[in-house]
Amino acid sequence: MKLTIKAAAMAALLSPVMLSTAAHADGHMSHRLTDQAGMTLYTFDKDAGGQSNCYDGCAVKWPPYVAKAGDKLIEGLGVTERKDGTMQWTYKNEPLYTWVGDKKKGDATGDGKGNGTWHIAEKAH
Repeated sequence: MKLTIKAAAMAALLSPVMLSTAAHADGHMSHRLTDQAGMTLYTFDKDAGGQSNCYDGCAVKWPPYVAKAGDKLIEGLGVTERKDGTMQWTYKNEPLYTWVGDKKKGDATGDGKGNGTWHIAEKAH
């Protein structure tokens, strides 16, 4: 049993994406995806086919969540290659981003930005 718990804990430490549960005023719960620091991850409606369409000024405000060597792939996660050759994390084939407006763990101020084209990345139930 101890080995199983230790293995699960190690997998969580190596995983680049975490799951955070949030309670809403209307009583429903959501399961947000966050980076290892607890910062909310987002998806962009203008991305297509698993490829990012957020570059230049867009990527300054919405930094792509870049995969690093040694990161562990978990269910639903993948990577896509950006134009500059870096690898960006995806969830359900949607590239993931952070938002410069989020300042602390748990912030989710980017949801609905860009005329509603940016959304909190949530785990499908």
